[in-house]
Amino acid sequence: MGAKSMYRRILLAYDGSREGRAALREGALVARRFDARLFLLCVIAESAGMLIGEAAYAGALAQSALAYRQVFDEGMARLKAAGLQVEGEIREGGPAETIATYAREIGADLVVVGHRKRGALDRWWSGGTGAYLLDHVQGSLLIAQHDVADEER
Repeated sequence: MGAKSMYRRILLAYDGSREGRAALREGALVARRFDARLFLLCVIAESAGMLIGEAAYAGALAQSALAYRQVFDEGMARLKAAGLQVEGEIREGGPAETIATYAREIGADLVVVGHRKRGALDRWWSGGTGAYLLDHVQGSLLIAQHDVADEER
């Protein structure tokens, strides 16, 4: 398999965090290297509290959606500034499930996510997002854990 055909469709899951920016940069490098189609996904995480309070806090939810739109637009702008063509979406749902579903829909052969190191209790409490992705993403999974300088892009 040649370098140009290893990855054809790359999904970048982006949340605006430092780790998300690392994933964005690493994904951009891989996309450029393999001349791959690039997709950006920003997930508005649904939590039980948001679902219960949706009617009472519609204004807060609208504000949250605006914040996610800004994060998404920032990610798109960064990728375009790097000279890459990208398409993408903002979706609501559980992050792991939404990423895996979108990856299947677009036929991604690589999914790039950021990773934030956490303590044992926090990792236990927040569930197995990484394990879910490993079990449900049909292609490869790249977990970005370090920053890549802009000039390295």
